[in-house]
Amino acid sequence: MTHGPVGGDDASFLDDDSGFSSGRTAVRIAAVAALGGLLFGYDSAVINGAVSSIQEDFGIGNYALGLAVASALLGAAAGALSAGRIADRIGRIAVMKIAAVLFLISAFGTGLAPETITLVVFRIIGGIGVGVASVIAPAYIAETSPPGIRGRLGSLQQLAIVLGIFISFAVNWLLQWIAGGPNEVLWLGLDAWRWMFLVMAVPAVLYGSLAYTIPESPRYLVASHKIPEARRVLTMLLGQKNLEITITRIRDTLERDDKPSWRDLKKPTGGVYGIVWVGLGLSIFQQFVGINVIFYYSNVLWQAVGFSADQSAVYTVITSVINVLTTLIAIALIDKIGRKPLLLIGSAGMAVTLATMAVIFANATVNPDGTPSLPGASGVVALVAANLFVVAFGMSWGPVVWVLLGEMFPNRIRAAALGLAAAGQWTANWLITVTFPELRNHLGLAYGFYALCAVLSFLFVTKWVRETKGVSLEDMHAEVLNEEERPASR
Repeated sequence: MTHGPVGGDDASFLDDDSGFSSGRTAVRIAAVAALGGLLFGYDSAVINGAVSSIQEDFGIGNYALGLAVASALLGAAAGALSAGRIADRIGRIAVMKIAAVLFLISAFGTGLAPETITLVVFRIIGGIGVGVASVIAPAYIAETSPPGIRGRLGSLQQLAIVLGIFISFAVNWLLQWIAGGPNEVLWLGLDAWRWMFLVMAVPAVLYGSLAYTIPESPRYLVASHKIPEARRVLTMLLGQKNLEITITRIRDTLERDDKPSWRDLKKPTGGVYGIVWVGLGLSIFQQFVGINVIFYYSNVLWQAVGFSADQSAVYTVITSVINVLTTLIAIALIDKIGRKPLLLIGSAGMAVTLATMAVIFANATVNPDGTPSLPGASGVVALVAANLFVVAFGMSWGPVVWVLLGEMFPNRIRAAALGLAAAGQWTANWLITVTFPELRNHLGLAYGFYALCAVLSFLFVTKWVRETKGVSLEDMHAEVLNEEERPASR
């Protein structure tokens, strides 16, 4: 039975006398926080349906197109890097509201952009919102969830992300179908591809509005010396059982005489905490397996291997549905079999499927324009391998990394370490995204590199990642600090 600030195991948590008998409060709070993930997914993937239209309307080459697509990721890295520090100063809820405003501005600015530079500027603004949401949601969910169901609630972030991707693809397809093509005028004299961006205003307003309905993180309240308010929130979440012990343990792990800063990532004995490097490694590997090539460029990819634009759009929606369903598998398993086994299973599956795609594309027939051609069975095998790769990722590295980043860091350094890890993730995402347009003529090499990264991710998890299933945040805090702050000579 796990003990700590959120008390007891799953059963005791759900059976306390607070009136919270089914986990409804924790689920509702986590679901609202995870809405940032839905916007994160929508904003990241919406470009997929507009890639060809942007290149055609603005008359830009592959390199400029790669920069336009990836510009949001640079904003995301900047947003992630700053979100943790800001959240420590003004609170988790205030940062969610800021992210919602950034998404709203980006929706209108990108949808109405007259040329490439304006498009890039507003994509960066939306990217900052994505980066902020990518940090604040897992941190907040981890800080308001009990150990026994924290993995499932933390996985809601990834579920929201993949739902956002699915909604984006579905909206793109619907608008394109209504208009008769992404470059055709839809409403108010605007092309369908512009409405793909404008529609994001709806979930942005919803996210900002619902942020007013959830409580501040009790750990932030304790750190801000707002003990009565923290006591009220914890009572709502956990009931009266062991309430004062919980507050005392949280206060002990946050004890400090100075304000939070990046210096918190350094150990008293020298060097950066090892757990910070582990978080950064998880983030980079999550992107270096090439998952976002599937989601940012799938329409272009499948057209290059012989599918029509309409067929490619349908296959992209199917892929996103698979991603949603496999995330549900992860939610069902993560608190039962643990984080580490899921990561290892996923790494193995990704390595096999990516290697298959690498071999197929390396042996593809090359058309006169340099694009690969996969006639007959090879095209079908490539499509199946790509979707099995999404299955392997969706049930493991997609949700599990976000859960780990939200829970694996000690309270004192969580915001800073999570911000750094998320910034590393977005930077890696940018590198993969911006290089892919020039690699479209060398897909065997590209998928070979992603396969190698999947193999390395397996070795990394085996060596460095510790299991966190069912462990309270305060217990992890004590374990990490006791292990890492002892003098090297001991």
